[in-house]
Amino acid sequence: MIGEVKVVCRELDCGNPVAESRGGLIEEGRGGVMQISICRGDESSIRQCGREEPGVCDGKYYHHVTCSESVRLVDGAGLCSGRVEVKSNKSWASVCEADFDRQDAEVVCRDVGCGAPASLQGGLYGEGEGQTWDKEFQCKGKESLLLDCDTSDRKHNTCLPGNAVGLTCSEPDDVRLVGGGSRCAGGVERYDQGEWRTVGTEDWDQEDVAAVVCRQLGCGSTVSALPGITTRGFGVSCSGPESSLRECGRSDDI
Repeated sequence: MIGEVKVVCRELDCGNPVAESRGGLIEEGRGGVMQISICRGDESSIRQCGREEPGVCDGKYYHHVTCSESVRLVDGAGLCSGRVEVKSNKSWASVCEADFDRQDAEVVCRDVGCGAPASLQGGLYGEGEGQTWDKEFQCKGKESLLLDCDTSDRKHNTCLPGNAVGLTCSEPDDVRLVGGGSRCAGGVERYDQGEWRTVGTEDWDQEDVAAVVCRQLGCGSTVSALPGITTRGFGVSCSGPESSLRECGRSDDI
């Protein structure tokens, strides 16, 4: 489902997807026909995605998406890396490396739903085609959103070509392996809706899901993937190359 979520946030001009879930309607009284879209992730509108046969929406299947709104990471390898762009006058502007420091990076990574900053480098993900942000962030590092940070006018034009800041955040610390004797072995759990919940998958998808979990935890290659009992959890489906479990599709709650 990650491709569809990316397209929805892009079409609404709301930055990167931060979270997704399934559940009942947020606004009661709405209903209708469901058309399941199949997106690659690079489409500009959900209408450009493929569609399956329409059906009647069951309350369990409404999709909820949270987008970052004010900041995004673009042209990176996944949701947690890319060129930093901020919303400015209804358009997106790249940020100059000279106006961006570690505290700012900590807030951006938190804002887009990722872990701590891993690397910060100008020009790593290109320059972008839009304008350059003309202010300097003064984050303290503890803010939840970039919009919570103070800003100041840039005193000197120190932004040189090729210095649009590129940021790589670590993957979110929302997956763990339990009951296996080490952090790299055990049953898969993901922190979801305020609690740790077990993760289940179909037999044919176990190896792909295991590869993604091992990659996210920095545990190397998969040694074995065994079926287990899933309670108070949800199902996921991965294709294998995803960098974190949240980039995989999510199926019904269990």
